[in-house]
Amino acid sequence: MPPIDPFDDTSDDLPFYEATQLRFHSVAELIGLDDSHREILSAPKNELIVNFPVLLDDGRYRRFTGYRIQHNNILGPFKGGVRFHPSVSLDEVKALAALMTFKCALVDIPFGGAKGGITFSPADHSRGELERIVRRFTHALGANIGPEHDMPAPDVGSDAQAMVWMMDTYANSSHSPDRTAARRVVTGKTIEVGGSLGREKATGQGVAFALEHHLAETGRIVRDMTVSLQGYGNVGSHTARILAADGAVIRAVADHTGAVFAGDGLDPHKLAAWVHEHGGVAGFSGAEPLSAADFWRVDVDICIPAALERQITSTNAPDIAASIVVEAANGPVTPTAERILLERGVEVLPDLLMNAGGVIVSYFEWVQNKASEKWPVTEVDRRLRTLMWAAADRLLETRDRLGCTRRDAAYAVALDRLRTVYEQRGIFP
Repeated sequence: MPPIDPFDDTSDDLPFYEATQLRFHSVAELIGLDDSHREILSAPKNELIVNFPVLLDDGRYRRFTGYRIQHNNILGPFKGGVRFHPSVSLDEVKALAALMTFKCALVDIPFGGAKGGITFSPADHSRGELERIVRRFTHALGANIGPEHDMPAPDVGSDAQAMVWMMDTYANSSHSPDRTAARRVVTGKTIEVGGSLGREKATGQGVAFALEHHLAETGRIVRDMTVSLQGYGNVGSHTARILAADGAVIRAVADHTGAVFAGDGLDPHKLAAWVHEHGGVAGFSGAEPLSAADFWRVDVDICIPAALERQITSTNAPDIAASIVVEAANGPVTPTAERILLERGVEVLPDLLMNAGGVIVSYFEWVQNKASEKWPVTEVDRRLRTLMWAAADRLLETRDRLGCTRRDAAYAVALDRLRTVYEQRGIFP
């Protein structure tokens, strides 16, 4: 039976959470997922909203709103990042938590899905204020997180230092006699306090491994591929550096400050240093400025949206010159835009697979903390490539068997694994 097609509307007005829900129900219909399992997986298990005051540097108090959504833990502890951004909302975090459940199931790691966030702009606050915000948020979450229950990680706007503050706050608030267990309450920590080698670059490295697998399907390699990236934070900058080291040419990069272009290729390391100093890519020397509209029209082989959701829409999808769109971000292509791209013959490599490197290496970090081990980065990369390629193999086999898109195949693999576990475990009581 063909899947329900929820995307026959030509508008891009469908909210991110609704689009995620409709995609879930569409693929559930495709694989014949029964109503009971649909009922369970269509809503988060727990939704937590916390409002907490923070003392600002000028002596005023400001109230912040934070979220932690725990979608599903049938496969293992809840796992998902903490996002610091003005756009953070309940529905956004609910959608991202569901995607984490499906992502962990796709790549076959023993984690469930969660996501969190605080609605604010980190750039508007001093380091001292950021620390107080993170620590107050962690304290407000209380026992809703834990090293065997729910483990946050970095996401948009947060970083390894924020994870260290979260870990330290949890450790000093927990009454557990096993104080060393507190290290694994978060992943993505600094190396010095228990983080994993390779974790900072993990999402970008996973993108590179999965792209390598895709190109190998048709006998191609990364070398001499031309690339554009939208977003140059942790994911975008590491992806650029890894692909450039493999011989790709980074021709254009865009972020919230503007866009830059160099026909012969941008130096991703110099660009990363510029962004660190200036806060964005705009004004980067040795490159031509581009308008936002012209960025999408740059003639490249591969376009990689690596920022936020809903960046490629029906407005700019017809202009994209790339033959491959790689979703390094979560949900960067709207349903209508995806249809336009597929009809134009553009391959869309879905987020569930392409950006799974972050959570995979978070799993590795968690395992290392449990065993009091520290793996060399070569071992981390070897294990990451193994899991990414195995997941890509499962996706391709499912796509060919069901005759569906790559995205639907990714969901199908995940939902089938979740269904199998529910069938074996049942529902208590």
